[in-house]
Amino acid sequence: MTDLDPDRQLALVYVPARVRPALEALWRLDATFAAVLAGGRDPMVSRLRLAWWREALEALDAREPPAEPLLQALAAHVLPLGVHGSELAGMEEAWEILLSDQPLTAGEQARYASRRGGLLFEQSARLLGVPDFPVAASGALWALVDLARHSSGRDEVRIPPAESPGRWPRALRPLGMLAALARRDADRLGKPWEGQGKPARMLRIIRHRLTGH
Repeated sequence: MTDLDPDRQLALVYVPARVRPALEALWRLDATFAAVLAGGRDPMVSRLRLAWWREALEALDAREPPAEPLLQALAAHVLPLGVHGSELAGMEEAWEILLSDQPLTAGEQARYASRRGGLLFEQSARLLGVPDFPVAASGALWALVDLARHSSGRDEVRIPPAESPGRWPRALRPLGMLAALARRDADRLGKPWEGQGKPARMLRIIRHRLTGH
């Protein structure tokens, strides 16, 4: 399975053991979609691979998973907590948008952010047991910051002013840690990117765990 970035590895440490396998599998799905685009030089091949994942995720609602470790992990840990395979498949649309051979419009960037980060954060909140807290906007910001981090044209990514939904519930703070780091990065636009997993980011994670901000 595709490795997670250092920020998400740190956040997972604070996830309760009973739901950690589910959240890790969900986040690895996002990382797998990213790896499809990062490793593909031919957009058509990348589209075919994305389509395979979309269809395989949708099929989880109807039958047992094939012998693919991530699909088996999602079936074993995520679906029993109420997130359907068809909902997971919805994130594929975000990555399809990035395969455009033209610079993304503001609308396309917003749709990418919503279909990737918004959905990912909402599904994560459900796994963590607090589905009603407003996390979609934080997820969208996180997705745009991540896109800028991995884009050669970072200045083309339109990142809105960083806002907080308020004090994060204790159960959601592992997710809120990613949101806090995204706001930190958004506030530092124009400066070199801060390395993921660095001590300053660890301190920011700890502060969020203690305060919810």
